[in-house]
Amino acid sequence: MRADTHSPFLSRAMARLPELVDILAAGQGEAALDWSKCAGADAPSVAYALRRERLALALTLAIGDLAGAFSLERVMAELSAFADRALDAAIADAIVRRVPGATPAGFTALALGKHGAGELNYSSDIDPILLYDPVLLPRRSRDDAGEAAEWVARAIVQTLGHVDAEGYVFRVDLRLRPASEVSPLAIPFEAALGHYESSALAWERAAFIRARSAAGDVAAGDGFLAAIRPFVWRKSLDYGAIAEIGRLTQRIRASHGGAAQVGPGFDLKKGRGGIREIEFFAQTHQLIHGGRHPELRLRGTRASLDALAAGGFVADDDARMMGMAYDRLRVIEHRLQMVNDQQTHALPRDWADLDAVAHLHGSENGAALVAELAAICEAVGARYDQLILQQSGVGVATAATAVAHGGALVEQLAEMGYAAPESLAARIDGWRGGTMRALRSGAAIAAWDALQTPLLVAVSHAPDRDRALLRWEQLIGQTSSVVTLLRLLVAQPKLLELLVRILSLAPPLADELARRADLLDALLDASAFALPLSVTEMIGEFSDWDEGADYQQKLDHVRRKVGEKRFALGVQLIEAAHDPLDISAALSRVAEAAIAVLTKATTVEFQAAHGAISGGELVILGLGRLGGGALTHASDLDLIFLFTGDFAVESDGRRPLNASLYFNRLAQRVSAALSVPTAEGALYEVDTRLRPQGTQGMLAVNFASFAKYQQEAAWSWEHMALTRARVVYGSQAARKELAGMIRGVLLAPRDAVALHDDVLAMRARMAENKAPKGALDVKLLRGGLVDAEFMVHYIQLRDGVGLQPDLRLALEELAAAGMILDAALAAFDLMARFLVAARLLAPDCAVPPPVAQAALAKVMDCSDWAEVMAKLRNARTAIAADWARIFAVKLELDQ
Repeated sequence: MRADTHSPFLSRAMARLPELVDILAAGQGEAALDWSKCAGADAPSVAYALRRERLALALTLAIGDLAGAFSLERVMAELSAFADRALDAAIADAIVRRVPGATPAGFTALALGKHGAGELNYSSDIDPILLYDPVLLPRRSRDDAGEAAEWVARAIVQTLGHVDAEGYVFRVDLRLRPASEVSPLAIPFEAALGHYESSALAWERAAFIRARSAAGDVAAGDGFLAAIRPFVWRKSLDYGAIAEIGRLTQRIRASHGGAAQVGPGFDLKKGRGGIREIEFFAQTHQLIHGGRHPELRLRGTRASLDALAAGGFVADDDARMMGMAYDRLRVIEHRLQMVNDQQTHALPRDWADLDAVAHLHGSENGAALVAELAAICEAVGARYDQLILQQSGVGVATAATAVAHGGALVEQLAEMGYAAPESLAARIDGWRGGTMRALRSGAAIAAWDALQTPLLVAVSHAPDRDRALLRWEQLIGQTSSVVTLLRLLVAQPKLLELLVRILSLAPPLADELARRADLLDALLDASAFALPLSVTEMIGEFSDWDEGADYQQKLDHVRRKVGEKRFALGVQLIEAAHDPLDISAALSRVAEAAIAVLTKATTVEFQAAHGAISGGELVILGLGRLGGGALTHASDLDLIFLFTGDFAVESDGRRPLNASLYFNRLAQRVSAALSVPTAEGALYEVDTRLRPQGTQGMLAVNFASFAKYQQEAAWSWEHMALTRARVVYGSQAARKELAGMIRGVLLAPRDAVALHDDVLAMRARMAENKAPKGALDVKLLRGGLVDAEFMVHYIQLRDGVGLQPDLRLALEELAAAGMILDAALAAFDLMARFLVAARLLAPDCAVPPPVAQAALAKVMDCSDWAEVMAKLRNARTAIAADWARIFAVKLELDQ
C-alpha cells in the first residue's frame, strides 16, 4: 500500500486506528467519514475530541484521495468544514470555561485564505480573525470585555494548536488581524470596522475576497462582512491597490528562499508559477471588476476563474489552464503534506525523498514529477508575468508620485550608486506594502512618496548608507505614526541631511529617535546648537509645566525636556560643534537640574500625605562623573541620599512618620522619579551603592550618621569615591555643612603605606573582575582613565591636596604642585574627550565603521583614525609612566 510504504504519518495513523482501516479497506469511504466525525465522542475534553477527530479524518481523506474515491474538491471541503466545527467548538468551550454556565455569544471567527474559500490544505494552518461584541460576550464580574476576549482567544489557540500524544487540531495564525503588531488577539467589531474603513491596505482587501463567517456568532460575522463590503468591492477602479498586489507577488518571488527553478527544494506555493500566483491572478481580476460585477464575488479559486472567463474578463484558455494547473498543484501539495503531516509546500531537496513523494502520488519517480510540475509552473508563470507587466504599466501611468515603482525605482537606485538596487527596491516596496505599520494610511503613503526621493538621495551621500538605511527602517518600524515627521523632513532639507548623519553615526541617538521622532523638532530652533546655560535656568525650564499638572504629568514633562537637551547635545557632539568636555559638563548640568526639579516635585507630593519634618531636609550627594560634573550620554547617576536633623523627629502630616522612615521613603520616591520609565520613556539609571554600608545599609541616613560612618568605618575606596562628591540638591546651609564634613574626612591623617597597598589591591581586583569591553575602552584599559583617577585619588588622600570634585581641576592643581606630570594631565584630557565622544560614536567600545572613525578623528582634532589610535596609545603610555613613578610599580598595558 502506497500510504503505508511512503508516508510515515499515515502508517502511524493506520496502526492507531485499525477499526477505521477495516472500513477503508472495504471501500466504504462515506462510512469512514461518518466514523471519523464521531472518533472523539467519548473523549474527556473538547480538545481531545477534536484531536481524535482530526487524526481519523486525516487518514480517511488521505486514503480516499490516494485511491481516487474522493476528489480534490471533496477533500478540501471536508477539511474546511472540520475547521469550522473545530473553531466553533473551541469558542464555545473557551467561553464556558471562563464563565461556567454561560451561553456562548458575542464572539465570531472569520475564516480567511484557503479556509474561507473552502480550500484548506491537507496539513494547513488556519488564519482566522477573531472579533467580539463587548456587550454580548459573557464575562466574569471582575473582567472587562477586552480582558475576557483576550482570554477566550488564547484558550482557542491552545485548544487547537497544542500538540500531545493525540496529535493536534490546527496551527492557528492570527497575524491577519488588523494591526497585528500591536493589537490584541481578539478585536471588537467596531474597532475592526474602523480599521477597514480608514487605514487598511490593499493586501487586506484581497484577503477579504475569500473571507466568510465560519464559527461562533456566525450571524454577527455575516453582518460585519456586509458592513465592510464597500471596502473590499469598490465601484471605481483602484489601480494603485492592484499594483500593490503585483508588487507583493514580486517580493514573494524574490524572498521566499526556495529553489528558483522547478526541482528539488522548489516551493509549489510561493515559487514562480506556483499556487499563490494562480490565486493572485484570480483575485487581481476580481479586485478590478468585482465592484461593478457582483457575479465575480466568489471565494473559490476555480469558481472565480470560471466566472471571470464567463464574463469575458480573462481568456477562456487562460482560465482553463490556470484552473487545471491549480488542481494539479494542490494535489501534489497534499502529497507533500501527507508524508509527515507537515505544513510544507516545498519539494524535498533530496532526490530519494522526492522519489518517495512521487511514488506516494503514483508517479514513476521524482524526475517525472519534476518534469510535469515544470511544465505547469512555466505556463502559469508566463501568464502571471503578463499580468504584472500590465499592472506596472497602469500603476506608473496613473500614479502621481515623485518616485516611480518597480523597474524605475531599481534604475533610480542604481544611478544613485546603491549596491544591489533590486533587493533595495523590493525592501522599499515592502515598506509601502504593509511591513511598516506606520506607513499603512493613505496620508502616510502620500507623505512617504514625497520624501522617498530626497531621502534616498541624502542617504546615497551618507558616509555609511547601509547603516543609515537600516536605522531609518528601525525608526519608522518602531513609530506608530510618521506623517508629521515625513512632512517635516520634506519641508526641511537641511534637517533631513542632519537626520541621515545621525542615523549613520550614532546608534544611541538613532535609538532615541526611534522612541521619540519629535526630538528632531528641537533641532529647528536657532538655539539648538548652543550649550545649555546654568542649572538655575534649566530648573525654570524643566518646571514650566501646565498649570494643574499632576505628579505623573510632571514626571513626563521633565523626561521630555531632558530628552530634548540630551539629544541636542548628542547632535552637537557628532557635528563637532563644541569641545566634548564642554558637552560633558552640560550633560551634568542637565542632570542636576532634573534632580532638583523632580526632587522638589516628589517632596511636595510626599508632603501631601506625610507632612514635613521640622528642622530636617533631604540632601542629595552626587559622586563619580556626576559629582565631577563630567557625564557622558551613557553615564548613570551615583547618588547618596542624606538628611539633616534628628532621625527620631516625627512629620506633621495626616500620616506621620519618624524622620528616618520619612526620608528613606522619600529617597525611594525620588530615586524612582529619576529612573522609572513613564510613557515618555526612561530618564537615568540611578546607582546608590556608594551609600554607607552599600546595599546592606539604609538608603538615607542623617548627617551625623554619615559623618560617623566615614570617620570610623569607611574603607579606603569609599574615601576615594568621596573625593568626587558634590552636593547636587539641598539648601545652601546644608550644602555648606556637608561640604565641610566631607573635607574634614578627606583631610584626616592616614597611613600612607596602608593607603598605597589598598589602592593597588583595589585596582587589581577591579582589573580582575571588570575587564575592558573592547579595544576602545579608554576607561578600563590599563593606562586608561581609571588608572589616572586612582593616581589622583591616592595623592589627594595621602597629601590632602587638589581636593576638587572636578577631576580635571584636581589634576591641574596636582600638576602645578609637581605631583602629577604634565604629560599625564594631557593624556587625561585626550582620553576624557575620547570617552565622551565614543559613548555615542562607538558605544560598544569596538573599533567602529570608517564613517564613525572619521567623526571621532574630527572630534579629537586628528587627521585620521591612525592618528587617533596613536595618540590614545601614547596617552596610556604616559599614564603608565606616571603610575610607575607614583606607586613604584610597573603598569603593563593591554594590547
